[in-house]
Amino acid sequence: MKENSVYQLLERKYKEFNSSSFVENDPISIPHRYSKKQDIEIAAFFSATIAWGNRKSIITSANKLMTLMDNAPHDFILNHEEKDLKNLMDFKHRTFNTTDTLYFVEFLKQHYLKHESLEDAFLKSEIKNSQAEALSEFHNYFFSLEDSPHRTRKHVATPVRGSTCKRMNMFLRWMVRKDKSGVDFGLWKKLKPSQLLIPLDVHVDRTARKLGLIKRKQTDWETVVELTENLKQFDPKDPVKYDFALFGISVLDKMQIH
Repeated sequence: MKENSVYQLLERKYKEFNSSSFVENDPISIPHRYSKKQDIEIAAFFSATIAWGNRKSIITSANKLMTLMDNAPHDFILNHEEKDLKNLMDFKHRTFNTTDTLYFVEFLKQHYLKHESLEDAFLKSEIKNSQAEALSEFHNYFFSLEDSPHRTRKHVATPVRGSTCKRMNMFLRWMVRKDKSGVDFGLWKKLKPSQLLIPLDVHVDRTARKLGLIKRKQTDWETVVELTENLKQFDPKDPVKYDFALFGISVLDKMQIH
C-alpha cells in the first residue's frame, strides 16, 4: 500500500475501534471498574501484566484477583495483614503464580507508602525522552527489594533483554493516552503520548508488516522502535493511537490486506 492509503486506513480503523464498545471485551475493562486513581493504576498494572492468552481468560483471571483484594486494590495493598495474603495463595494465570503475586503486592505496598502514584516509578530515568531507559530503570526499581524472586523477572519485561515489552507498553498507553473516546485513562500527565511506544504483539506485528510499516526481520525491541517511528510520520504527538487500528484489523474484523 502507498503511504497515503496506509494513513487513511489507519485513521479510519483507529476511529472505528477506539470507542467505548472496545472496553467490554478487553482487559482494560478491569481498571475501568474503578474511579480512584490508585485503584485504576493497580488494577491496570495487574491486568496488563497477565495479558497473554485469549482476552476472555485474561479478564476472568484479573477479575478473580481484584475480588481476592476485596475489589479495593489500593486499600488492600496498603493495609493487608498476613492472614489476608492467604486469599492470594491460589491465584494463578498461566505461569504467573503465587510467588509472583505476593512479590507484586509487596513491591506495590513499598511504593505506595512513599509515592502518591505509580507514575513516579517511571520517572526515575535521567533520560526523559528515552522510553527504553525508563522501562529499564523501572525493571531495576521493581526488583530492588531484598530477596526479589528471580522467577518473577520474566513478568516485567525490559528492553535490555531485547523484549518488545508489549504488556508494559500497553499499560503505559492506558495510563498516558487520553482522547474523547474514553478507552485509555490519561491519568498520568508527566509522561506524554509522544513518548509512548507501540504495544507489539503478534497481531499488531502481522498487520504492520503487511502494511509495510516494519522491515526488520525479527520481532524485538528494535522492531517496536521502528514501527513507532513510522507511525510518528502519521501522528507525531500520539503514534500509539494506531494500536487500535493494527490490533483491530487483525483480531476484530480480520480484514484481508494484500
